[in-house]
Amino acid sequence: MKKTMLLIGLILMNTSVSAKIIVDKSGVDEKDYIYDLHQCTEYSQQVEKQAADGGVVSGAAKGAALGAAAGAISGGSGSDGAKTGAAVGVVGGFLGKSRSKRQNQQSYEQEQTLIIKNCMTNRGYVVLN
Repeated sequence: MKKTMLLIGLILMNTSVSAKIIVDKSGVDEKDYIYDLHQCTEYSQQVEKQAADGGVVSGAAKGAALGAAAGAISGGSGSDGAKTGAAVGVVGGFLGKSRSKRQNQQSYEQEQTLIIKNCMTNRGYVVLN
């Protein structure tokens, strides 16, 4: 009973990242496959997420500074132009950080998938994708 529960738990844990790989299971013992896939998935989780350059706050601050400068230079009425430019810059800074975060997440997931593929291939499995 404990082995069955362990196998079910391993299957559920591995469905997120390992669902992206396709392995030819002909002639493969299912228990060995699940065990190997679990180990390879654990290896892939050692990949650290790449930190974006600075945080969201620093991105917003940079955007605000650039926006304020652009507003003041473009002939806005003194500090009002700078305030408007800063507000636009804050929004731009937030949007830029959001895009960077999505790109880092995609890169992180691709690297995890590559590690699982390589690990399974090195263990003698035929990875089809």
